[in-house]
Amino acid sequence: MTLVPPIENSPNASQGEAFKALLCKAIDKRRNFAIISHPDAGKTTLTEKLLLYGGAIQQAGAVKARGEQRKVTSDWMELEKQRGISITSTVLQFKYQGITINLLDTPGHQDFSEDTYRTLAAADNAVMLEDAAKGLEPQTRKLFEVCRMRNIPIFTFINKMDRPGQEPLALLDEIESELNLSTWAVNWPIGSGELFRGIIDRRTQEVVLFERGERGKQSSEIRKNINDPELKALVEEELLIKAIEEIELLEEAGSKMDLELVQAGELTPVFFGSAMTNFGVGPFLDTFLEMAQGPAARNSSEGPINPSRETFSGFVFKLQANMDPRHRDRVAFVRICSGRFEKDMTVKHARTGKQIRLSRPQKIFGQDRAVVEDAYPGDVIGLNNPGMFSIGDTLFQGKHIEYEGIPCFSPEIFSWLRNPNPSAFKNFRKGVNELREEGAVQILYDTDQSKRDPILAAVGQLQLEVVQHRLENEYGVKTRLEPIGFQVARWVSGGWPALEKIGRIFNCKTVQDCWLRPVLLFKNEWNLNQLKEDHPDLELKAVAPVVSGMNPVNL
Repeated sequence: MTLVPPIENSPNASQGEAFKALLCKAIDKRRNFAIISHPDAGKTTLTEKLLLYGGAIQQAGAVKARGEQRKVTSDWMELEKQRGISITSTVLQFKYQGITINLLDTPGHQDFSEDTYRTLAAADNAVMLEDAAKGLEPQTRKLFEVCRMRNIPIFTFINKMDRPGQEPLALLDEIESELNLSTWAVNWPIGSGELFRGIIDRRTQEVVLFERGERGKQSSEIRKNINDPELKALVEEELLIKAIEEIELLEEAGSKMDLELVQAGELTPVFFGSAMTNFGVGPFLDTFLEMAQGPAARNSSEGPINPSRETFSGFVFKLQANMDPRHRDRVAFVRICSGRFEKDMTVKHARTGKQIRLSRPQKIFGQDRAVVEDAYPGDVIGLNNPGMFSIGDTLFQGKHIEYEGIPCFSPEIFSWLRNPNPSAFKNFRKGVNELREEGAVQILYDTDQSKRDPILAAVGQLQLEVVQHRLENEYGVKTRLEPIGFQVARWVSGGWPALEKIGRIFNCKTVQDCWLRPVLLFKNEWNLNQLKEDHPDLELKAVAPVVSGMNPVNL
């Protein structure tokens, strides 16, 4: 349904004012967030339950689907279904209480953290999911730092309260001490493990008790005022007394609720529950919509661009090949940043300067898609990508702007990718180029032009396995990996001239990325530090920005 009716270009000031008002109304009805967590914290299960409460699906699946149990919506890739993990980011748009929600489900596995970094560039809020038994884990800490760099508001959901876990007060203390992030518990658990009975809403002084629902269905709730005498018959008195005493302690010694600090990323609202049994998911979603920030201004070459800017703009943060293997399609995911997007509109491609007609826009819901007529800031749309888009590209109307590029992060594993069948070179080249475009893996090339095989550069070994799996299943090419004994990569800031200036260097290998920039590979940090000592003027970077105004080189 089109929220804002089309308005023809006209000098009539009243029409312009009406469009501005309706655009602002559409922006107010948008929320956008990504879920970040360590593997096995329950991220994909929480995603499914949020979709269930939002009415987007009728029955939630579990990640480790077996038999007749429903497969999850967000894990659509065949390898995800086989291994029971999330290995690619997914966009899921649904409506809840009149709000259009764009949920960016990110890979939890640390080997795919670069895909998560890119996805966070398109998010206005983040939900940090934590296992009640394990507390903060390494991948969660890494992703939290990415959110902090962008000052993204962070909402914490402490999951698996129906299993034995740490004390709630200890979990809050860990967040505050290790992340230097203030906490404010929106609700507080009554019991834990087998004795987990529900939560107390600190704002309304309401006790919300849960009854286990059928698998994949919403759980039923019983709501009572905290002073209601009927509570004694519904929940053990000692559990309720303990929860109330802990809340009183928080009131005395804990942080105070401040929405400005929340939206500045300095205070995290904390929720307790269990995604698997649906405990606390509904209250979390309701409160999140109240506290989350709407579409935010984005930094660009012309300064911050407000979403209420009347002319359209957006940027590509993800590319995905073969979402529908039957059609060998390639989709560019675009985050709308300002103005209104309309089907068949003509925009300018900032990197190439070309005019592009966007004739096949799609609303994404996992693997499912539908044609979209219009979209607004905070929304994510899919565009057919015949090879013209790269990650970080800006699309705009009106005055020229370019949004900040999405950087390349330093890989840690390197392998030659060999194609043992020369007759399959055409498909091999196509698969490598398309997977490189979508960011499935970084591609490096030997400086010796006679060596045509690419070097796969990844954060984790599983990335390489996924590339091989997809090359075989989506492009019909079996490949062989030959590991290279390097663990550290650094980009040379001054480019080839800076490298030529210092002459011959030792204990590292010089390669080039798809932008033809020099990259030095080291066997370990010791070799890297040795080079720094020998050549202190040579500036090396672990993170390299995307090059604007230049097309990457394909295999």
